[in-house]
Amino acid sequence: MPELTYAPYVFVVLLLAILAVSLKILREYERGVIFLLGRFWKVKGPGLIIVIPVIQQIVRVDLRTRVLDVPEQDVISRDNVSVKVNAVVYFRVIDPQKSIIQVEDFHAATSQLAQTTLRSVLGQHELDEMLAARERLNDHIQKILDAQTDAWGIKVSNVELKHVDLDESMIRAIAKQAEAERVRRAKIINAEGELQAAEKLLQAAEIIAQEPEALQLRYFGALHDIASERTSTIVFPLPIDILSAFRRLGGKAAGEESGGAPAGE
Repeated sequence: MPELTYAPYVFVVLLLAILAVSLKILREYERGVIFLLGRFWKVKGPGLIIVIPVIQQIVRVDLRTRVLDVPEQDVISRDNVSVKVNAVVYFRVIDPQKSIIQVEDFHAATSQLAQTTLRSVLGQHELDEMLAARERLNDHIQKILDAQTDAWGIKVSNVELKHVDLDESMIRAIAKQAEAERVRRAKIINAEGELQAAEKLLQAAEIIAQEPEALQLRYFGALHDIASERTSTIVFPLPIDILSAFRRLGGKAAGEESGGAPAGE
């Protein structure tokens, strides 16, 4: 009866094989979605779990944050500028049951959703906003993705726009616009300086008009400045007060002459 002699050993080997197949070890960042006869039963892990062969099936789910590189997308902005934009999305599974039951492949689904959302959101904004307000656009895209992937048990934690590529003609147009803006600001600053200088000159003229001695001081200051320059010819300005004095003296002399002639007769 050799068959009966080896039967216990065969049974033990078969039992050990079943145990080896049944025992599963899940890491700290893993969860196991267990199906019993095709129906969802529970989520297990981490650690050592037992899965009965044939009757139960397990699907492993990684809970770590994943990095999704969104391919380059052709986007037409609200001001009709064609640009190429790519981004990176950070997401993780927070509900293993939904991520397996509600969607076939949550990674591919999230990738496709990120591409369509990127084109849709950026198409509502102008080019200047894409270049200068990236933080606000990142938050807007992240909130939309997070709301739409919530039914799949996915949490989108962050979205970052990486590159906004323009063609050469658009780059030259932006450079011309920036140069024109700098010229405009320079002209405004120059005009404001001229206005302030004119106001100060008007105030100085009013003060000099009230104090004639101030005009003499300005006259002496002008002579000092002219004398300090290296010029072969120096022109001394004649104050208006001196001319006025000469006119007054001339008028007085003419009056005396006209008044003294009759007395001599």
